[in-house]
Amino acid sequence: MGKYSIGIDYGTLSARALLVNLENGKEEASAVFEYPHGVLSDKFINGEKLPEHYALQDPSDYTRALIHTVSELLLSSSVRSEDIVGIGIDFTSCTILPIDQNGTPLCMKEEFKNEPHAYVKLWKHHSAQKYADLLSEKWADETWIRDYGGKISCEWMLPKIMEIAEEAPHVFKAADRFIEAGDWIVSQLIGGESHSACMAGFKGLWNDHDEYVFSSAASVSKSFDPMLKSLVGTKISKHISRPGSAAGTVTPEYAALTGLSSKTPVSVCIIDAHASLPAAGITSDGKMLMIIGTSTCHILMSEEKKQVSGICGVVKDGLIPGLYCYEAGQAAVGDIFDWFVKNCVPTSYIQEAKEQNITLHQLLRRKASRLTAGESGLLALDWHNGNRSILTDYDLSGLILGLTLNTKPEEIYRALIEATAFGSKIIIDNFRENGVAVDELYAAGGIAEKDEMTMQIYADVLGCTIRVCGSKQSGALGSAMFGAVAGGYFPSMHEAAKVMANVGTKKYVPNPNNAHVYEELYKEYKALHDYFGKKSGVMHRLKEIKRSAVGEK
Repeated sequence: MGKYSIGIDYGTLSARALLVNLENGKEEASAVFEYPHGVLSDKFINGEKLPEHYALQDPSDYTRALIHTVSELLLSSSVRSEDIVGIGIDFTSCTILPIDQNGTPLCMKEEFKNEPHAYVKLWKHHSAQKYADLLSEKWADETWIRDYGGKISCEWMLPKIMEIAEEAPHVFKAADRFIEAGDWIVSQLIGGESHSACMAGFKGLWNDHDEYVFSSAASVSKSFDPMLKSLVGTKISKHISRPGSAAGTVTPEYAALTGLSSKTPVSVCIIDAHASLPAAGITSDGKMLMIIGTSTCHILMSEEKKQVSGICGVVKDGLIPGLYCYEAGQAAVGDIFDWFVKNCVPTSYIQEAKEQNITLHQLLRRKASRLTAGESGLLALDWHNGNRSILTDYDLSGLILGLTLNTKPEEIYRALIEATAFGSKIIIDNFRENGVAVDELYAAGGIAEKDEMTMQIYADVLGCTIRVCGSKQSGALGSAMFGAVAGGYFPSMHEAAKVMANVGTKKYVPNPNNAHVYEELYKEYKALHDYFGKKSGVMHRLKEIKRSAVGEK
């Protein structure tokens, strides 16, 4: 019998798992589990309305996903448990939850079941913006903050913990630990704590000197409650492990629940987007991967460390030993297209899609693909969920410019796609301007795999050939690679990539005519980006007016 590894990719709405043959890299079986509770952003578990910008989840969905997907892989493939060399897990980040000393999420305890702050705060939980602003202001002069783009994001761990401490002090007091959801699911699987350098480095302000930089920053004791200074070693673990190392082995309990052997090594968790790099064959510097889905992450590695404004961080050994890993991203991409389809399409288009037995997305792409670059006369800003990079401001909002009484839905749809491509170009240009080489472009994720029109627009806007990862489950494949290394089958990710990576053959080459038009449109996009993102403040004022109006109801 051959040897295999399992990778589980925990996304925003579901978990996807792969069983991979380590002798030839073949993906032998796959399984998907959709979270029953989904994302709690409008209504809470008990039906009560949640505040604006909330995004919560129920951690019981994660354990159910683990048991379901692994069991299904083993049953459908008939692979013996003793032939599973290792298991790797990736997870959305920063996605945190408070747990007690036994590792039980507080939301699973009777006294906290109706307390929103006791639940998982998903990566796109953006209601902690005021705490991120406070930290950014107080730490503006700290040298280390430049490693994180110069600003603190509300998506990260510390602002979310501060939100809990101020708005639900009883939850903060009861929490023994605040832990990334990915680290928590690994801890459940091995029966002991595990904390990832990938998670902590990019989302927790931990650095390659094995310390959380905020715990020793001089401005902490001067400017904040002593609570911040005392977090590390108490409510935040200071024991961090590198990706590819074994966190432990599967407990007898989870062996019985999943069908795995209790001797199976489990790799330290990694961020979901980062897992896709080795799956696309990227284990060296200068190659950027765009993971394009509900949002987009831009990940690349370099042999050098540079301080780049507006990024999500740079972490030594954050993915591959010996290389600095950089992350940037957009807070919404597919979510924007989905918003438009759900809220802005006329009845006649809905009926037309039904008659053609296609989805509204397919209908709009079909119509939009007939348009030439610049034909709509529209230009949009892709900030419907705020801006992650390079402005790091979640109080920014979307904009569409150039609307007339003749504007059609497919024109707006295409303008929104173009806006997300322009947003990616801002990020790529920013890396290059700060001395980080971006020599090649790769893409993975649902949009990269399925949406040819969008990917051609991206190639035209970015002016580069884009190669698409060959695996439909790039995150799960990357995690399986880390599981194989943690289990000792391969000595390194470089060796694992030689066998397991799926580079793919699909690529998109820029159309020179379209690229020329987009060069002109990008200049206008950049002008809007700088005016509304840096100068005018109108979007912030609109948010304040909205908050006041809602508060007066």
